[in-house]
Amino acid sequence: MALIDTGGSPITTLNRYMPITGHDCNIPSLLIDTQAPIDVLHDAAAYRIRAVTQLLENLSVSDEAAEGAVVLQELSLVCSILLRDGCDLMDLAGRLMQDQLAA
Repeated sequence: MALIDTGGSPITTLNRYMPITGHDCNIPSLLIDTQAPIDVLHDAAAYRIRAVTQLLENLSVSDEAAEGAVVLQELSLVCSILLRDGCDLMDLAGRLMQDQLAA
C-alpha cells in the first residue's frame, strides 16, 4: 500500500504512525495509526468534528451573560485542535479508501 504521510514521504512499517499536523514539536506524542481500519479512523474524526459542532451550537444559543465568561482565544484553540485532528483522520481514511478502490 503506497500512502503518503503529511510530510510527503511514503508510509512504511518504519513510519506506521503519522503525527497529527496541529501540534509542532521535535518529538511528536500524538500519532495516527496509518494501518487502523477505515471505520475506526472515520469514527475518531466524526467524534472530534461533532464535539466542535455541538460546542459551537451551544454557544450560538447561549445568553449574553454566559458569552461574557467565554474566553474566545481559548475556545478557538480547542475548536481548531479538534477540527485539525478530525481533518487529519478523514484525510487518511480517504487515501486508504482510494488505495482500496485502485487495488
